[in-house]
Amino acid sequence: MTSGPSEKSRATRLSTELFLHIEFVVYVALGILLSVTALLTLGSATLLLLEGMRDWSGTRAIFVIVDKLMFVLMLIEILHTVRGSVRSGTLTPEPFLIIGLIASIRNVLLITLKSSGMTAEASNEGEMLFRSSVIELAVLGALILIFVVSIYLLRRGHALTAANAPEVDEYRSPRAGNESRPARVQADAPVAEEKQRAQAHVA
Repeated sequence: MTSGPSEKSRATRLSTELFLHIEFVVYVALGILLSVTALLTLGSATLLLLEGMRDWSGTRAIFVIVDKLMFVLMLIEILHTVRGSVRSGTLTPEPFLIIGLIASIRNVLLITLKSSGMTAEASNEGEMLFRSSVIELAVLGALILIFVVSIYLLRRGHALTAANAPEVDEYRSPRAGNESRPARVQADAPVAEEKQRAQAHVA
């Protein structure tokens, strides 16, 4: 009669361990691919920088180099998130907010690069594209502000939680007698005993 539940719990445990191993392998493979991609992108940005140092006439190479470097920062932040997930088995929202912030700044650079090329054109199409670029920049600016405020509030919440944790542990510590009570209650205990003795003496 008891063989059914035991076999079911054993199968559940084995399947859970199997999925955990598969998840770990996928995370490791993803980390390796991200590392290789980041190194290749960094090498490409280095080559563009060397080529840009030869010709200082235009600024397009600078925007492209900064764009690639921002992409490398995004990959590094994703790699940091994967590493934290492999270590702790949980996902935290802060790295994703940082990735969104970097991506928004990267899009601002791309739109600025495109709009700088459109200002030289005096056609109606170029003017419409310039207006749409201004709207996109305004939306991205609002997103950047939201990401910054969210990261600040998240870090402040973590700091407050870490600051309040020792006080909670102090009051919840398993001690004997009156040591588990706050210091103010312990200080008032002798006063209460003196009052009881005085009332007994008067009676």
